[in-house]
Amino acid sequence: MGKTTDSWLAGDAYEHFMGRWSRQLAVEFIGWLAPSPSWRWLEIGCGTGALTQTILQLAAPASLVACDPSPQFVGFARQALVNPAVTFLMAGASGLPQGVTRFDVVVSGLVLNFLPDPQDAVRAMGSRLRPGGLLAAYVWDYEDGMQFLRIFWETAVELDPRAASLDERRRFPLCHPDALAALLKVEGYHGVDTQALEIPTSFPDFDSYWVPFLGGTGPAPSYVKSLQAAAREELRLRLMRRLAPRAGDPVQLTARAWAVRGVYES
Repeated sequence: MGKTTDSWLAGDAYEHFMGRWSRQLAVEFIGWLAPSPSWRWLEIGCGTGALTQTILQLAAPASLVACDPSPQFVGFARQALVNPAVTFLMAGASGLPQGVTRFDVVVSGLVLNFLPDPQDAVRAMGSRLRPGGLLAAYVWDYEDGMQFLRIFWETAVELDPRAASLDERRRFPLCHPDALAALLKVEGYHGVDTQALEIPTSFPDFDSYWVPFLGGTGPAPSYVKSLQAAAREELRLRLMRRLAPRAGDPVQLTARAWAVRGVYES
């Protein structure tokens, strides 16, 4: 196994790998929040715009500021979503927009576990909320709920035990309802609760499952990109035998995320 680090450079590659599932999940998340119309929204880690688009379509925001530190992701989202209600900024949690305006709701989709200090991020988000405003976030359940990634890493580790250190299940203990709730409670949020959000991840055939892993964006694709050609092909064959032993078989799996929300009191 070559040395690998997570790569987040290609918006189109990420969209093909995870964006389609992120968009389905965002619909479930907004349904759970049941937001009031005309809220002022701040989104942290907008990525390619999955949650951004869903807010615009389903939440009738008065305004939406969507931030991400990746210029490639911001550029992709800005080009894909042209709407007068949304403003895109290249910024991370430590560089949130400042000013007189306080937001009614601050949200973050599939980001908190990737941040170096999630607690600081939650504190920074709270600093931009009005009293009584809502903070809400969600992360994939890497421990048990992401079947297509769990199967990938189980198979990768069978071939190369060193891959275990890259498995999101080991890397992201935050992806659990108790850990998410604790993040908000320690900052004094009220009415903190969590919710499981589940979606189907259906692939018409094995190639539809495998090809997105070749895009090089995200932990698993970054690992695949680091492999020599022979090792990559052996991984592909083992996954195919496990998931779709007959040519053309569909791959029917599910994915789960955990969501958390709480009310900010200054």
